[in-house]
Amino acid sequence: MVDGVRPRPALARNVFRAFVVGGLIALIGQFLINFYQGRGLPLTEAGAAASATLVFLAALLTGLGIYDEIARFAGAGSIVPITGFANSMVAPAMEYRGEGLVLGVGARLFTIAGPVLVFGIVTAWAAALLYYFFR
Repeated sequence: MVDGVRPRPALARNVFRAFVVGGLIALIGQFLINFYQGRGLPLTEAGAAASATLVFLAALLTGLGIYDEIARFAGAGSIVPITGFANSMVAPAMEYRGEGLVLGVGARLFTIAGPVLVFGIVTAWAAALLYYFFR
Protein backbone atom coordinates (compact mmCIF):
# COMPACT_ATOMS: atom_id res chain seq x y z
CA MET A 1 0.00 0.00 0.00
CA VAL A 2 2.77 2.44 0.92
CA ASP A 3 4.74 1.54 -2.20
CA GLY A 4 1.89 2.82 -4.35
CA VAL A 5 2.01 6.32 -2.87
CA ARG A 6 5.71 6.68 -2.27
CA PRO A 7 7.36 8.83 -4.96
CA ARG A 8 9.96 7.01 -7.01
CA PRO A 9 13.40 8.59 -7.11
CA ALA A 10 14.64 9.79 -10.46
CA LEU A 11 17.29 7.08 -10.71
CA ALA A 12 18.88 8.15 -14.00
CA ARG A 13 19.14 11.78 -12.86
CA ASN A 14 20.62 10.81 -9.48
CA VAL A 15 23.17 8.45 -11.05
CA PHE A 16 24.17 11.13 -13.57
CA ARG A 17 24.60 13.77 -10.86
CA ALA A 18 26.65 11.40 -8.68
CA PHE A 19 28.83 10.48 -11.66
CA VAL A 20 29.45 14.09 -12.68
CA VAL A 21 30.21 15.42 -9.19
CA GLY A 22 32.33 12.40 -8.23
CA GLY A 23 34.18 12.82 -11.52
CA LEU A 24 34.74 16.52 -10.85
CA ILE A 25 36.17 15.71 -7.41
CA ALA A 26 38.48 13.14 -9.04
CA LEU A 27 39.44 15.71 -11.70
CA ILE A 28 40.33 18.26 -9.02
CA GLY A 29 42.34 15.58 -7.23
CA GLN A 30 44.26 14.75 -10.42
CA PHE A 31 44.87 18.46 -11.03
CA LEU A 32 46.28 18.75 -7.51
CA ILE A 33 48.54 15.72 -8.03
CA ASN A 34 49.86 17.23 -11.26
CA PHE A 35 50.31 20.60 -9.52
CA TYR A 36 52.30 19.09 -6.65
CA GLN A 37 54.39 16.98 -9.04
CA GLY A 38 55.15 20.14 -11.01
CA ARG A 39 56.45 21.63 -7.78
CA GLY A 40 58.92 18.74 -7.45
CA LEU A 41 57.12 16.23 -5.25
CA PRO A 42 57.35 12.53 -6.17
CA LEU A 43 54.09 10.83 -7.16
CA THR A 44 53.40 9.22 -3.75
CA GLU A 45 54.00 12.47 -1.88
CA ALA A 46 52.00 14.43 -4.44
CA GLY A 47 49.10 12.00 -3.93
CA ALA A 48 49.27 12.45 -0.17
CA ALA A 49 49.41 16.24 -0.53
CA ALA A 50 46.45 16.17 -2.93
CA SER A 51 44.45 14.03 -0.48
CA ALA A 52 45.25 16.39 2.38
CA THR A 53 44.23 19.37 0.23
CA LEU A 54 40.93 17.72 -0.74
CA VAL A 55 40.20 16.92 2.92
CA PHE A 56 40.99 20.51 3.91
CA LEU A 57 38.80 21.95 1.15
CA ALA A 58 35.91 19.63 2.03
CA ALA A 59 36.20 20.53 5.72
CA LEU A 60 36.27 24.23 4.84
CA LEU A 61 33.25 23.92 2.54
CA THR A 62 31.42 21.95 5.24
CA GLY A 63 32.15 24.67 7.78
CA LEU A 64 30.82 27.28 5.36
CA GLY A 65 27.67 25.22 4.71
CA ILE A 66 28.47 24.73 1.02
CA TYR A 67 29.35 21.03 1.06
CA ASP A 68 25.91 20.09 2.35
CA GLU A 69 24.37 21.70 -0.74
CA ILE A 70 26.79 19.80 -2.97
CA ALA A 71 25.89 16.56 -1.16
CA ARG A 72 22.17 17.25 -1.56
CA PHE A 73 22.67 17.71 -5.29
CA ALA A 74 25.16 14.90 -5.92
CA GLY A 75 24.26 12.24 -3.37
CA ALA A 76 26.85 9.44 -3.31
CA GLY A 77 29.03 11.31 -5.79
CA SER A 78 30.12 13.61 -2.97
CA ILE A 79 30.04 11.08 -0.14
CA VAL A 80 32.16 8.26 -1.55
CA PRO A 81 35.41 10.19 -2.27
CA ILE A 82 37.78 11.25 0.50
CA THR A 83 35.93 14.56 0.68
CA GLY A 84 32.94 12.69 2.10
CA PHE A 85 35.15 11.47 4.95
CA ALA A 86 36.10 15.05 5.79
CA ASN A 87 32.45 16.08 5.67
CA SER A 88 31.46 13.20 7.97
CA MET A 89 33.94 14.43 10.56
CA VAL A 90 33.31 18.16 10.40
CA ALA A 91 29.50 18.19 10.08
CA PRO A 92 28.73 16.65 13.52
CA ALA A 93 31.41 18.81 15.13
CA MET A 94 29.89 21.96 13.62
CA GLU A 95 26.42 20.94 14.73
CA TYR A 96 27.45 20.70 18.39
CA ARG A 97 30.00 23.55 18.53
CA GLY A 98 27.66 25.50 20.81
CA GLU A 99 28.32 22.95 23.55
CA GLY A 100 32.00 23.93 23.71
CA LEU A 101 35.29 22.72 22.32
CA VAL A 102 35.61 19.58 24.44
CA LEU A 103 32.05 18.34 24.93
CA GLY A 104 30.76 19.74 21.65
CA VAL A 105 33.38 19.68 18.91
CA GLY A 106 35.79 17.17 20.44
CA ALA A 107 33.18 14.66 21.51
CA ARG A 108 31.25 14.77 18.23
CA LEU A 109 34.19 14.89 15.82
CA PHE A 110 34.32 11.12 15.29
CA THR A 111 30.59 10.38 15.66
CA ILE A 112 30.19 9.18 12.08
CA ALA A 113 33.79 8.59 10.99
CA GLY A 114 34.86 6.81 14.19
CA PRO A 115 33.26 3.42 13.45
CA VAL A 116 34.62 3.56 9.89
CA LEU A 117 38.13 4.15 11.21
CA VAL A 118 37.84 1.43 13.85
CA PHE A 119 36.56 -1.22 11.45
CA GLY A 120 39.09 -0.18 8.81
CA ILE A 121 42.00 -0.48 11.23
CA VAL A 122 40.77 -3.79 12.67
CA THR A 123 40.23 -5.24 9.19
CA ALA A 124 43.69 -4.13 8.05
CA TRP A 125 45.21 -5.65 11.19
CA ALA A 126 43.36 -8.95 10.66
CA ALA A 127 44.40 -9.04 6.99
CA ALA A 128 48.02 -8.42 7.97
CA LEU A 129 47.88 -11.29 10.48
CA LEU A 130 46.38 -13.63 7.88
CA TYR A 131 49.03 -12.61 5.38
CA TYR A 132 51.80 -13.13 7.95
CA PHE A 133 50.67 -16.62 8.96
CA PHE A 134 49.56 -17.95 5.55
CA ARG A 135 52.09 -16.57 3.08
